[in-house]
Amino acid sequence: MNALALTVLTTTDDETKARDLAAGAIEARLAACAQITGPVTSVYRWQGKTETAQEWQVLLKTTPDHYEALESWLLETHDYETPEVIATPVTHGSTAYLTWINEETN
Repeated sequence: MNALALTVLTTTDDETKARDLAAGAIEARLAACAQITGPVTSVYRWQGKTETAQEWQVLLKTTPDHYEALESWLLETHDYETPEVIATPVTHGSTAYLTWINEETN
């Protein structure tokens, strides 16, 4: 089944940076909505060591047609060397909400 929309997740180490990423994506019309959650505790391997850090998650709602532009924008804008950018397809949802995502990203 084709995706009707996408949720795109990224993380950052500061709430202000999370707000800036969210607002920038919305202002550029690359996403219709962004939700910020945090702080969360992330445990990950980086450069051969296990790291633990506080991060803020940014969950962006966009369309499949806008994913590549959103990913490029996030990779350019983000200050992490290798930022998390993960997209999950939305295969079902409220018609009104999915229509709104489409309208806000066009």
